[in-house]
This record gives sequence, structure tokens and C-alpha cells, in this order.
Amino acid sequence: MRTRLWITAIVCLAGLCQAGSSQAGLSQTGADQEKVRLEKNKTIVRGYVDEVVNKGNLAAVDTYFSADAVFNSRPAKAQLALTQAVRQAFPDFRLTIEDQIAEGDKVVTRVTFSGTHNGEFEGIAPTGKRVKYSGIAIDRIVDGKVVEMWHVAETLSMFQQIGARLSAEPKK
Repeated sequence: MRTRLWITAIVCLAGLCQAGSSQAGLSQTGADQEKVRLEKNKTIVRGYVDEVVNKGNLAAVDTYFSADAVFNSRPAKAQLALTQAVRQAFPDFRLTIEDQIAEGDKVVTRVTFSGTHNGEFEGIAPTGKRVKYSGIAIDRIVDGKVVEMWHVAETLSMFQQIGARLSAEPKK
């Protein structure tokens, strides 16, 4: 009788352990799926930085951005015109990703901008000076597309590097 009781106890414990393993497997699978999703979101941001920003491939915009994407609370399409103006003033313009962190539906990217001022920019004649400055971006991804972007860059540093005289007085 005792042997049968021990066998039953062992079988029950083995069953519990197996059930626990399958539950752990399910949560591990969920964690793996989340990790894959976060990596995919980072890949989307790296893709638009390379294709749209660095290469100037405007045909790729719809691949990476939703039709109603916003950039710092404005339509993202308006930002594309500024990006093109920067690329014309700094033909070797390059945005280098230094760090990326993804959590939830957001990707935070630390970047370095670099380029040579060989074209007019914001009314400043070309100086031939090489510039380098930093920025941080937070992009929100939904269904594989960027829907919202919050970017901050040290543009004051860029203006200082090209020798721009900045005034606190408003333009007349």
C-alpha cells in the first residue's frame, strides 16, 4: 500500500512539474516574441535612418512611416522638406546610430550627425566646415510603421561650428 502511495505521489509531482514547465515555456515564448517585436521596431528605425535620412530615398518613406505620422507634433511630411534642405547644404550628411533602446511601442535612439557645410543653409553661405553634433530620437511604432517621432538635436552646436552669428533679437 505504501509503495502505491509513493508511486501516486511521484506521478502527481511529476505531473505538476511538467505542467509548471509548460507554463514556463509559454511565458518564455511570450518573452521571446516580445524580444523579436522590439528588435523589429529597432530595425524599422535603423531602416528609415539609412534609407530616408542618409540616402535621401524619399520613395522609401511609405515603407517606414504611417500616412498620418507626426514629427514633434507636426505632420512628418513637413520634416522631410527640412531633411532635404539639410542634405543639400551638407551633401555628405550622415546620421550615425550610437545607441538604441526599445520598450513597449517606443524606440529611443542616440545619434551623431556629421557633414560638411558645402551649400547654403538657413541663409548662411557655405563655409566648407565639417560639423558634428548629437541628438536623441523617440519613435513610436504601430503595426510596423513609425506613427510618432520626437527628436531633439544640438543644432545650436552645428550653427556655432559653421560660424553663424546668432542673435537673441527677433528678425525685423
